[in-house]
Amino acid sequence: MRLRPSGSTALLVEVDDLDEVLGLYAALTAEPLEGVVDVVPAARTVLLVTDPAVTELAAVEHAVRRVRPRPGADRGGELVELPVVYDGEDVGDVAAHLGVEPAEVVRRHTGTEWTVAFCGFAPGFGYCTPAGEPWHVPRRETPRTRVPAGAVALAGEFSGVYPRESPGGWQLVGHTDVPVFDLSRDPAALLRPGVRVRFVEST
Repeated sequence: MRLRPSGSTALLVEVDDLDEVLGLYAALTAEPLEGVVDVVPAARTVLLVTDPAVTELAAVEHAVRRVRPRPGADRGGELVELPVVYDGEDVGDVAAHLGVEPAEVVRRHTGTEWTVAFCGFAPGFGYCTPAGEPWHVPRRETPRTRVPAGAVALAGEFSGVYPRESPGGWQLVGHTDVPVFDLSRDPAALLRPGVRVRFVEST
């Protein structure tokens, strides 16, 4: 674990892998540290944003070093079910990479419980990790200039849903009509760190 200041009011905790991120994030959200107003996980880091009127970075650093990560605790959050039409342009390519038929890609994707590890790329884009056997799907060699909102995709060890139209290099396997980011909703992001996700085949 490596800790370094990020500006004057935040502390960046660097760890070796995503499992360590999830365990540390679970511990820090279950028992918040005094003066920490936000905990932001990423693929290999956890950012702690502090209130300088309440604490100092040195005190937060000392407290973080005493925190015991909670492995596996990330799998107990709220469950969201997303209906998906598996009509993505890349289902065949994903199937070929995995050495299976396209129907098996759908079966595996819907048969896996996913958990949002962290958010990034765009507001409301949750990086979902699978319970059980990991997925390893390469990104597209050439990213698309336009991916529609609601596209369900795979890349590396993650699955995700594009919250709005944007460029993107993930493999598209389907789409959902459920808005995963809506400013009129509280919270606006449907897929937040710790939320469990079930993708349900729809027609």
